Amino acid sequence: MGEGGKLAAGWVPPSAPVAEAIEGRYLRLEPLAEANAVGLYAANREDDGIWDYMAYGPFASGADYAGWVAGVARRPDPMFFALVDRESGLPGGVASLMRVVPEHGVIEVGHICLAPRMQRTRAASEMVFLFAERMFAAGYRRFEWKCDAANLRSRRAAERFGFSFEGVFRSHMVVKGRNRDTAWFAMTEGDWPCLRAAWEAWLDPANFDAAGRQRRRLGALTAPCRVASDSGG
Repeated sequence: MGEGGKLAAGWVPPSAPVAEAIEGRYLRLEPLAEANAVGLYAANREDDGIWDYMAYGPFASGADYAGWVAGVARRPDPMFFALVDRESGLPGGVASLMRVVPEHGVIEVGHICLAPRMQRTRAASEMVFLFAERMFAAGYRRFEWKCDAANLRSRRAAERFGFSFEGVFRSHMVVKGRNRDTAWFAMTEGDWPCLRAAWEAWLDPANFDAAGRQRRRLGALTAPCRVASDSGG
């Protein structure tokens, strides 16, 4: 349950996010730039299925993809980042901070598109932690995740990462000529202390064996922090 009507005593609206690199243990988030296009296009070509739930793509050529990157790089909202694996130094995906509403302390992570090589890796997962840590430290109160309600993989990922399911907006969008119902998830500043501890336990190198297998699952660690939906869904 939320705390509707409760005064946000002492809260000061945060500033808009700044396009600067964010360093993690396994991942570096870099403001998306044209220099990332060649590496990202090469990684993305492994599977056109990564574009199924995106409003754009797949791209027919590297030049087409570079043109898309040039068109979205350096925008303040959505603010795109390249996900760079620190071990290999290679880019493996993009994500953005978007729908930024500082006066309400609300921000969303979206446009997440991961190449096959980065899917299901510690680096990819750490992206959510790095964004959330930065945004809650800056004073944001609510961090959102939205996806096509038919995208079960994205819905499972949201809950594993610690976002609480809040319901489905029916007939919310038309994407590539198809109706999109949108599933909404969020974590709030009240959830974050619990989630931060869960994330730190999961990201700890001791949580992984010599083969890189997790000893404790992230979803199991975040489950006690998530809030049950009142929607009945």
